Order: sequence, then C-alpha cells, then structure tokens
Amino acid sequence: MRKVDTLIIGGTVVTMNARRDVYSPGAVAINGHQIVAVGPEDRVRQLVDSDQIVDASGKLVIPGLVNAHTHVPMTLLRGLADDLRLDVWLLGYMMPVEREFVGPDFVDVGTRLGCAEMLLSGVTTFNDMYYYEEDVAKATADVGMRAVLGQSILKFPTPDASSYEDALELCRGFIERWKGHELITPALSPHAPYTTTDEILQDVLDLALETDTPIHIHLSETALEVTDAKRDFGAPPIEYVHRLGLTDAKLIAAHCVHIEPHEIKILAGTTAGVAHNPSSNLKLASGFAPVVEMREAGIPVGIGTDGPASNNDLDMFEEARLASFLPKAVKADPTLLPAPDVFAMMTIEGARALHLDNVIGSLEVGKYADIVVIDQDAPHATPRFHLSANNVYSHLVYAAHASDVRHVWVHGRQLVRDRELLTIDLPAVQARAMEIAQQINDFMSQREGSLLIKTIAIGGFEQRETFEVQVKVRTRDLKAVEQRLQELGLEVVKHSVRQQFDTYFLFGGRDNRYLRYREDNELIGQESGAGPAGLTVKPSYTLTLMEGIVEREYQDSIILTRSRYTAKATYSLRFYREYFNPDMEVEVVKWRTRYRVNYEDAEFAINLDHITRPQGLGDFVEIKARTWSASDAEHKADLISKLLRELGLDPSKSVRAEYVHLAQRALA
Repeated sequence: MRKVDTLIIGGTVVTMNARRDVYSPGAVAINGHQIVAVGPEDRVRQLVDSDQIVDASGKLVIPGLVNAHTHVPMTLLRGLADDLRLDVWLLGYMMPVEREFVGPDFVDVGTRLGCAEMLLSGVTTFNDMYYYEEDVAKATADVGMRAVLGQSILKFPTPDASSYEDALELCRGFIERWKGHELITPALSPHAPYTTTDEILQDVLDLALETDTPIHIHLSETALEVTDAKRDFGAPPIEYVHRLGLTDAKLIAAHCVHIEPHEIKILAGTTAGVAHNPSSNLKLASGFAPVVEMREAGIPVGIGTDGPASNNDLDMFEEARLASFLPKAVKADPTLLPAPDVFAMMTIEGARALHLDNVIGSLEVGKYADIVVIDQDAPHATPRFHLSANNVYSHLVYAAHASDVRHVWVHGRQLVRDRELLTIDLPAVQARAMEIAQQINDFMSQREGSLLIKTIAIGGFEQRETFEVQVKVRTRDLKAVEQRLQELGLEVVKHSVRQQFDTYFLFGGRDNRYLRYREDNELIGQESGAGPAGLTVKPSYTLTLMEGIVEREYQDSIILTRSRYTAKATYSLRFYREYFNPDMEVEVVKWRTRYRVNYEDAEFAINLDHITRPQGLGDFVEIKARTWSASDAEHKADLISKLLRELGLDPSKSVRAEYVHLAQRALA
C-alpha cells in the first residue's frame, strides 16, 4: 500500500472529469503537488494510506474554482466609485487614483487581501491583469495560490511604465523570471484595442509567440467599444485582433459581451478562451454576453468576477448563480445553461479558457492537487436530494455560498483549514488596507471639492496660468462692423467662419469656476468664396475650465481676466456631464466670424458673434488679447478702447459678462 501525504475521505467527490464522475462516499489522495488517487472511498483506501486523513463526511469535495478574469489589487479600490458608466468610472476615477497611488506596496497589500477573499470562497486559480505584476506574482506565490498574471501594456503612461516600450520590456523581464514557475503563469496583457495600437498589439503577439505566453485582453465589453472599433479599425474588436494574428497565440478574451455572430465563428476556429463576467457587465450596464451561443460553438467560457472595484467582490459562487440565471431570463428559456454546465465553467472549462486544463480544473490522477471541501450543514444547504446526478451541481450553483468553504489545498499545500487562512496574516493585511484607503479617501475628498483638481485629474490640461484683456459690445449691425474692419486695412493674420455649440457646466456655490464644452465647426472654403457645394466642415472639441474672476477693470468696461485651462475634449459631452455632475447647464449657440489682426504693435482677436440660442440675446463684437504683465495689460486695454471707436462701436454698450451669464439672465 502506498503512503501519501494527505487522504481526504468520506465526502461526495465531484471530479469534473470527462465523464463527470461523482463518488459518494469518495476519496482523494494527495502526494506532493499531485492527485495520485481518486474514486470510491473503499477502493482508494485499498491503494493508499496516510498519517494525514481529512474526514469530509457530509461534505462536498470539488476541484478548486477558477476565477477567469480579475484585477486583484483593486480590492483596495472597491466601493470608491459606483453606479457610473464604464468610461466615467474607468477614466474619471480609477485611472487618476491609480496614477496617484499604485506601486509595489499597493499591489502587494491588494493582492494579499484579494487572495484571502478568494481562498475563503474556494478559488484556487485566478487570471489577473494589472500593474506591477512582478509584485503581484511575489505576493501570490508567497500566499501559495495559482495564477495567470498579465503585465499591462497601454499606449499611454501607466503607474509602472512611462511608455508602451517600457511596458513591453517589463513584460519580457517578467516572463523570463517567472516562466516555468510551479504556481505562476506569466502573461501579456494589452488592456484593449482602444487603449493600444496596431504596433503595440503586433509587438505583443511577437513576444507571446516567441515565449509561448498567453495574451489576456479586454474585447467587446461595451456597444460603444464595438462602434468605435468599426470606425477606427474597420472591424469589430475580435475580428480586428484576429486579423492582427492574436488568435494564433494563447488568447484569453475578457467579456465578449457584444461579440458578433461571425466573430463567434472566428474564435471557435482557434484555441482562444473567453472570460464571462456577469456581475461586472450588469453593474456597469455593459450588457449580456451570448454565453450559450459561444459554448455551443465550442468556445471554452470561464467565469470571472472582474476587479473588485467593478463587482464589488470576488465571490465565484455568486458569480456562477448569476451566470446561470442571465441567459434563462434574456431568452425566456429556463433550460439554458443548466447547473452542471455552469459548474464546469467554474472549474474545468475555466481552466481550459486559461489554457491550463491539462494540469487543473478537475480531480484526476496526475493533475495538481487544487482541492476544496464544502460544508453542507448550513440552513441554506438543507435539505438535500439525490434524485439525479444533477442534484449535486444544483446545490453547488444555486444554493452553496462562499461561507460554506471549509478547507482549501493548492498545489498539494493546505492554505485554508476549518476556514482559517494558514498563509495570510489577515488582520495585518486589513489594517494596512485601511491605511491606504484613508489616504485615497483624503485625496478624493480634496479632488471632488475642487473643480480645478478634478478637471486636471483626467489629463490633457495646461496648468500654466495667463491673463486676457477683453471687452464685449452689443451691436445691431455686424455687417457694418465687418465692413469698417476691412476699411481700416489692418493686417489680417487669420480669418475664419464657424458655428459654435457651447455647453456650460455651472456648480453653484461649490466652486468659483465653471466649465465649457465646445463643439467648434469651422467652415473650410469660406475664405476663398467657395459656394455651398465647396464648403466643408472641420469640427473640433474642447473643454475649458473658466475662472470667472475679474482681476481689474479699465475704461470702457474693458476687463482683465484670468485665462482658462483648456484641453481637447477627448470624451463625449455625456461623459463630462456624468463625471462633473453640474448643478446646472446652459447652452449657447452662435455663428462667429473671427479675425486675428495686428493693430499697431499688438495682436488681437476680433469676434463677430451672432447668438442664435438663447433667442433674442443679440449680436456682439468681442475683442480680446493675451497679456503677461500689468503694464502690457494696461497698454492693450488702451488699444482696445481705441479700436472700439475706430470700428464705430459705442463703448457704452459694453457688457461686463460672459455669454453664459447673459444666457442665464435671458432664460431667467
């Protein structure tokens, strides 16, 4: 009789092998890192003996669960920002906080906290994508869990790389150091097509094929992502990465919510796996992934929690229950995705999606000993029936809770005994997590209380302050002013005609600043006198943080104001509306004829503005110039006063207000 390290006896053993054998009472023998015997208890006990016998009578013995997609260090960001759209949540909150806080200590603490949560809910393997993945790997290996760990690559700077070239080098070094590790499978994680480029993805593919390393990437998570991909790449995301060759590697595609029918066929013809994340997809309103269709096509689909900041937990039992219910409700068919199939997605099929099914995912001789024992004595687990082989799967998917997990082994090493974590000092980890959370809380409180800080947080803004001298004068005859301007014979640096749609965000007493989102449509061809058929429209979009502070007033109501912080508006008006959450919005639409002219020794912008919304606001001539000193400001104010009179404008008709304030009064 063979002596083994550990013998688990007496429980119902759910193997998830090809025949889906269930043994009750059954037994599993562990020697070293591997399972060396599994089957009916009496037969196994004839083959092996052990000094370490675990009595699992009345319990379930199952393969360790596989969390097919997560961002585990984001345990430290759970609950930070919820009930937001994906773009607002990611670009407006997660990424700015990550730029400020993510480092080796952050990911170490977040990983240990996440590992504790997953182990106590029966997860033995997870598939991660984050920054400082080297430190994630060290913490994971120290805890003793198994993981596929993807070093992130994006086209813009990240917390651990100033460029994608740096990120790629981090990936290469990470792979070299961890390739062949008994617990850690290094991976390449280009975040998504929309955060990378053709060149980046090609470099990723080359490295993946060279090192036989998985590629873990977000694909087709939202409808907007698919729409943008068709516009930018000429194909939806999955077809796009297939054309680039990524499906030739060990691809792990996270989400695939809006995968198109022809893309299902594409993935089915490859070895790619899909990670389905039902809670995150529902919480962020991304949609319902066609899991049934993908599985029917032969694509292995695992279940993932996604990151704890978008779920907000790492509970695979909760995730599996939801995964089963969704297609039933969406397609009004209760027979879809039955419990046995869902439990497969939690175990062997999840392992297949991660390209690890040859070593984990089922209780079979020769596979690694990743094993979980589940209690069945809680009220929610009572009673139990044995009418068919499916009853045990129904219990696991529809009734079992994470709190039912009793014991956990990974790679033959026991990590949880009687719900006690053996390799994690949980109180110490939680204490450090709370310290980091307080720092983040203080940072966010300051940011949310300052429009300037919140604006700069999303990037792209000039943080250099300048000043403007300006005046606005009402007029009843813009054509006459323009004719007079031409008669003056001033040097025209630039002339343009444009229609501008301005949306102002106002914030009451929260800040003395306000924001303007502008869609600026310049008519190209106007200067050359081209007819309507020869005109083209050149749109541009800007976001401007406006101070609303008058530093000084000169004669003729000419004022000195602080200049604005301006950036290209790379996101939609809806994004900014939801991110900034203004107290009020005011819309101003105008036709603007703009002249940049040299007058005496200075350059001025002369804007001839016809306001069409709100109706009745009238026409204005606006003259302004940038300035850098008090003496220069006074000199340019004198020139503006002189220019007003040369244009035949009445200084008494000057208005000491921005268009947004005039519009507010008109609408009041």
